Amino acid sequence: MSKIVFIGGGNMASCLIGGMLANGFSSQDITVSEPNDDSRQRMKSTHGVLTTADNLAAVSQADIVVLAVKPQIMAAVASPLEAKLKHKPIIVSIAAGIPVGALQSWLGQDLKIVRAMPNTPAMVQSGATGLFANQSLDGGQQAMIENIFSAVGYACWVGQESDIDAVTAVSGSGPAYFFLVYEAMLKVAQELGLEKQTASQLTLHTALGAARLALASESTPNELREQVTSPGGTTQAAIESFQAQDLEGIFRTAMTSALERAKEMSDDFAG
Repeated sequence: MSKIVFIGGGNMASCLIGGMLANGFSSQDITVSEPNDDSRQRMKSTHGVLTTADNLAAVSQADIVVLAVKPQIMAAVASPLEAKLKHKPIIVSIAAGIPVGALQSWLGQDLKIVRAMPNTPAMVQSGATGLFANQSLDGGQQAMIENIFSAVGYACWVGQESDIDAVTAVSGSGPAYFFLVYEAMLKVAQELGLEKQTASQLTLHTALGAARLALASESTPNELREQVTSPGGTTQAAIESFQAQDLEGIFRTAMTSALERAKEMSDDFAG
């Protein structure tokens, strides 16, 4: 079994490890390198994985190194690792906005590097992750990377690095869009007379049911919408109101703004 090392023991690393263990990975094949003693102890007690505070020792025998630290400290954490990566493990970065070029400048030019863009629903095994590799992975390597992220939800590969910025705009930032809609529906539902708990549960179960229905159906979004929309009925009145406010245009502007910001962040790290 491949030896997998996480550099950083924060929430995303913890949820990935939890999903991996639930999907057949061995805790003895996973090491977490983390400077904070409390975080190390939490990882050991929660997941039973190996822990250390020595990044260099951890990566020296790794087959896969998952960089799970904040983008702001990535350079300081990654640069010292280069001397211990001569055996060329696969590097996986889950830090937003850091391009492959920057990672190569810190870690070495000839490494296989995967950029992963998971999102926060991974914490409840319902995530969506986009993956990009700078070099071709063999079948076993690609499957292993997929297994790490599919353990906490859906994972897919994109063909070029710039697509990761689009993934960020769609699924990386996407949960916040739905939470914003949830917030608005909850507020209005209470104004319409529903109790907060009732309004919340109705809204969330409607969102959950709609997503499950769409996943299970071969119908297009338009066809699914039409199934709910009776001519001259309540749903049509609501839909026409959304369309009058150019809902699609609002989302286009918002998601394009997210995309442009992702590009700016990548440019900043690229120097």
